[in-house]
Amino acid sequence: MSFHITRHDDPPAEAAALIDAGLAASNEAAAPLHEVRPLCCVARSDEGAVLGGAIGRSWGPCCELQQLWVHPAQRRQGIGRGLVRAFEDLGRCRGCSIFYLETFDFQAPALYRSLGYEVAHAHAVYPHGIVRYLMVRS
Repeated sequence: MSFHITRHDDPPAEAAALIDAGLAASNEAAAPLHEVRPLCCVARSDEGAVLGGAIGRSWGPCCELQQLWVHPAQRRQGIGRGLVRAFEDLGRCRGCSIFYLETFDFQAPALYRSLGYEVAHAHAVYPHGIVRYLMVRS
């Protein structure tokens, strides 16, 4: 079979959809990824305004924190710590005992260390000396 390769700064929608579907089908054939479940915790003011949130997923005993954000005006008031703890509690309710995340050195590795996470891998290949950490808590 002959073929040619095209290059794109932005993937063509049709190709991206086909690639995503093909990879999903291949992954599902190899592992029960339908068991992956999203989870989320949101911090709100008494008036209902969103102050921050933690978003991730669980799969079996594993719980991955994918995003943690706190409104800049509300940082360093315990909201991030509370969100991570609530996220872990929700994971534990699902039977999770392993918690992990990735964070850049300019984000919140100190917060995660203070919560018992340890660096499992430091990936120091990014521009400007930026390091990405894989952090784990069991």
